Amino acid sequence: MRVIQSSDPGVEKVLVKQIADQAAIEARVTEIVEQVRTEGDRAVFRLTNRFDRASITKRNFRVSNREIKEAWSKVDHEFLEVLETAIANIEEFHQKQKQHSWMEPDPYGSILGQVVRPLKRVGIYVPGGTAAYPSTVLMNALPAQVAGVPEIVMVSPPAADGSLNPYTLVAADACGVREIYKVGGAQAVAALAFGTQSLPRVDKITGPGNIYVTLAKKQVYGSVDIDMLAGPSEVLVVADESAPPSYIAADLLSQAEHDALASSILLTPSARLAEAVKKEVERQLAQLSRREISQQSISDYGAIIITRDLEEAVALANQFAPEHLELMVDQPFTWLGQIENAGAIFIGPFSPEPIGDYIAGPNHILPTGGTARFYSPVTVDTFMKKSSVIAYSPRGFDAVADAVIKLADVEGLGAHANSIKVRRIRPV
Repeated sequence: MRVIQSSDPGVEKVLVKQIADQAAIEARVTEIVEQVRTEGDRAVFRLTNRFDRASITKRNFRVSNREIKEAWSKVDHEFLEVLETAIANIEEFHQKQKQHSWMEPDPYGSILGQVVRPLKRVGIYVPGGTAAYPSTVLMNALPAQVAGVPEIVMVSPPAADGSLNPYTLVAADACGVREIYKVGGAQAVAALAFGTQSLPRVDKITGPGNIYVTLAKKQVYGSVDIDMLAGPSEVLVVADESAPPSYIAADLLSQAEHDALASSILLTPSARLAEAVKKEVERQLAQLSRREISQQSISDYGAIIITRDLEEAVALANQFAPEHLELMVDQPFTWLGQIENAGAIFIGPFSPEPIGDYIAGPNHILPTGGTARFYSPVTVDTFMKKSSVIAYSPRGFDAVADAVIKLADVEGLGAHANSIKVRRIRPV
């Protein structure tokens, strides 16, 4: 793992995510999306066979009750206990986010307010194939449930035998998801956005995926809403001499094993800590089951940056705007207020990022690629929409009429002004 000084020219390349040339992939995604939009089921089944090597037809496209029941028989009891705890924690956290409709009268008897409603139908994307991501099911489905969404549709790529992972299915069933389809990739996003003969369209698509999923979400936005354009995972640790090197190394590698494109960065003013973490990363890396992926990630996108002091470390962290930021310093809460850009902030040596991934309660679907400068995690609000309510009384109308006419005249919109003027002539 490379160690560089904050003054080195290479720091900028580490802190600013490089966007690869996506033109070729975008072209393929456009083709896939158009095929699904025009052909529906036929394109979905053909593309699923092509990319996932799975024979999916109208008969087995939607997960059956029998498959759900079989999934419950395949998972272990310990997982079910952990699942119950995770669901309780995630629900409790997201319940605190829920907003409610409100209306308030003013002194003239006019009423202003806001109606808050859940979206009617949302699609949640859960990566699959050979892997299992029950935690992603929870982080999508539970906020939607808390919001009150009546129709939650899940899509996930099948294994070659046409099955979905039993742990993923059990998590979905435990969250009340009753409509599940075996499709992934750009074709799944297109099916959710435009609908097919078997899968009715949704109003919003949430959940992380690979570059094909992300670019497909980008292309269908406008036909449906999306949560965000998520990129490779990233963690940035700000640490001082008080932090255990083994903890930092373990946390850097926990992100590196996600994806060869994942970023794992340490910012510290301590050269001694930097060297100790570098050695610890090498030691722990040799023991990992996903060693190849982790090694490539650490080599290509990992870095230890030695800063002048903690002030500079925090400033560079804000510049990077990481998905996950860990504060492993002696007095972390004194620095918390200076963290401006981060998807989630983990404070102290016993708050490693995987706790946030699985069990703490806050959502783990977070902004990446520097978008934490202006974007937020998935929340209950992700699955809700708002309508303003305006109910003016005659007295309230009279109080603002002249102001509206003046603004309409300034903008040259005579019909707007006339809409006010005609109401001043009231029947006796």
